[in-house]
Parts: sequence; C-alpha cells; structure tokens
Amino acid sequence: MDPRDATRNAERGTRSSRAASRSAFRLARSALGFTLIEVLVALAIAGLVVLMAHRLFAAAGDAGRALREARMALDREANARRWLAATFLSLDVGTGGDAAFVGQPDRVAFSAWQLTADGWFERRQVALGRDHDRLVAALAPGTPLLLADSVTSLDFDYLLEPGAEARWVRQWISPVSAPIAVRLRRTRTRNEKRETGNVVDTLLFLIKERG
Repeated sequence: MDPRDATRNAERGTRSSRAASRSAFRLARSALGFTLIEVLVALAIAGLVVLMAHRLFAAAGDAGRALREARMALDREANARRWLAATFLSLDVGTGGDAAFVGQPDRVAFSAWQLTADGWFERRQVALGRDHDRLVAALAPGTPLLLADSVTSLDFDYLLEPGAEARWVRQWISPVSAPIAVRLRRTRTRNEKRETGNVVDTLLFLIKERG
C-alpha cells in the first residue's frame, strides 16, 4: 500500500473519531440539559402541590374553627333559654321570705328557687337586665350569669290578660303577684364577618305561679 494512502486513511479515522467524540459530547450535554429541566419542572410542580395542600389544610382548619364557634354559640343560646324558662317557672312571689316582682320596661327582678351545686333548691334574688352589650342575670346569693352578648337593646312586656284579646303592659310591680307571662325582646348585632345589621329575638316565658 502506498504510504500516502495509509496516512490519509489514518487522518480520516482520526477525524471520524473526533467527530464521533464531539457528537457523543453534544448528546451527553443535551441529555444533561433535559435532565436538569425535568428536575426544575418537578421541583416547581412539587412546590405548587405543597402550596395548594397548605391552603387546603388552612381552609379546612378555618372551617373547623368556625363550625366549633358556631356550635358553641348555639349551645350557649340554648342553655340560656333553658335557664330563663326554668327560672321564670320557679318564680316565687307572695309567700314569706320572697321579694316583690318588679318588672320595668328594660329590666325585671324577682325571687325564684334555684338548684345549687349540692343538689338542693334555694331561694335567690334574680335581676335580668343589660350590662353594656350583654344580657346578664344578677343572682343573690351567687355570681352574675352571662346569658347573651352583642345585645344593643332589651325590652320586657308583661301579660296581664290571656286569650284572644291578650293585654300586655310595660310595667308590673307587686309584692304579692306576678304576670302570667313575660315577653323579652332582644336586639342584637349580627356576625360582622358574614352578616350586617341587627336582628330582634322575641322570647316568651310562662310563669307557673302568680302568687
């Protein structure tokens, strides 16, 4: 073989080998670049998933807290109504040792039999009225009892005559008798987060004994 042909063949082989090396390098670099992009995309997707999961858990936590608060508010309201109904039914007037029934347009005071922690009933002086924005029952002996909050106004009416032509009066003061029933109208503010304006609740409490 001609030495020049051998030299040319060797040069062609060298060039082919270099071209193959460059192609392999470009392929490797391209493969590395795609892998990095995939990693970045995966990290971005993972970040979005974590962010969405955090928002979902936060929303679920807020909803759970709102539900618990609403349930507690309903329980307090129901307990307050039960306490008022039982207290008016146990009202005692016109017997020895009790106080007069004093019913005003915005407050009412009387004596009633209350169940104590020891399981006994004792006569207590009860005064219902508004203390700032709260409906409070002052007890003697005993500590004041919070019945409702966010109260903007409080009105009492007293049933004088029942029946189709029921007659209500705005004041009842007597040391020996009580009205047939007491009507309580309470104006309260709504939940500022969800509602606006005021709402009026009308509660009717029967009195078992009139004295």
